[in-house]
Amino acid sequence: MPLEFEGTLSEHRACREACAVFDVSHLGTVRITDPEGTRRVMSTLTNDLAKIQPGRAQYTHLLDDDGSVLDDIIIWWHEDGTLDVMPNASNTDRVLAALGGRDITSERAVLAVQGPLCHDVLAHALPAAAEVGRFRVRSVSDGDGTVIVAGTGYTGELGVEIAVPADRATDLFDRLIDAGGTPAGLGARDTLRLEAGLPLHGHELGPGITPLQAGLGWVLSADGNYRGASAVTSEREAGPHRLLRGIATEGRRPPREGATVHLAGASIGTVTSGNFSPTLGHGIAMAFLPPTVEPGTKVEVEIRGSRINGTVTTLPFLKR
Repeated sequence: MPLEFEGTLSEHRACREACAVFDVSHLGTVRITDPEGTRRVMSTLTNDLAKIQPGRAQYTHLLDDDGSVLDDIIIWWHEDGTLDVMPNASNTDRVLAALGGRDITSERAVLAVQGPLCHDVLAHALPAAAEVGRFRVRSVSDGDGTVIVAGTGYTGELGVEIAVPADRATDLFDRLIDAGGTPAGLGARDTLRLEAGLPLHGHELGPGITPLQAGLGWVLSADGNYRGASAVTSEREAGPHRLLRGIATEGRRPPREGATVHLAGASIGTVTSGNFSPTLGHGIAMAFLPPTVEPGTKVEVEIRGSRINGTVTTLPFLKR
């Protein structure tokens, strides 16, 4: 997927106002079909697979022994019991080692159809996909064979993601664009997920960052039967030493990753992701800050030697 097709701003607006289509084939897919697969997933990943059932999707984490997030993952649980575990592609080998299964990443493409008018586009290009609800998973026919549709996405908008055999991906992409979808690239995908307050591995998740620090405690199963659970329990009892917060900055100048956040003249954190928000019309950023720094606190973000004013906010920036 390119950084942009026509331009990040127009592609961002298309997703917020109509429908955008992203090629997200950079996600990995590890397929698990053996009878013990469900047990391995439940004893390794953080979320409780027993809370859902076949035909559903679930967000979960793979933790290191110290409780930090090795990867954040979406699981598509097919109606026939097959599990498609979808990590960031660079972490596919790590997930294979932890869970077993078969890497089918090269065999399929994944297209994300996102936006308030996505069902109108799907109704023309792939009608059965328009009937797949949020966090549901279903196999449907695209006229030439079967594709897998899940009510998931990474934009904060209504939409689905479609796993299609690689040799049919271009045809389906073209049909979605002909039906009214706007092709969108990585630039818009990043500004959209930032407005929605969604973490990105390598920025808000990764070595030394725990789910509790990232505000994702809901992804941790209550029974504590997963890798890293002991470290999570200890951190929960002591309380995280930092928390992921949003910062809304004044003006159009975008805060960037690595910028220092100041409060009363002292450095209190570093921006993990930042950009200009096309929807809100000002800069936004995420940063890990001390837990005592509450939403509403006035801060300064240092950008190339100068500082801009900002306000600490809860996430997401854009509530849909």
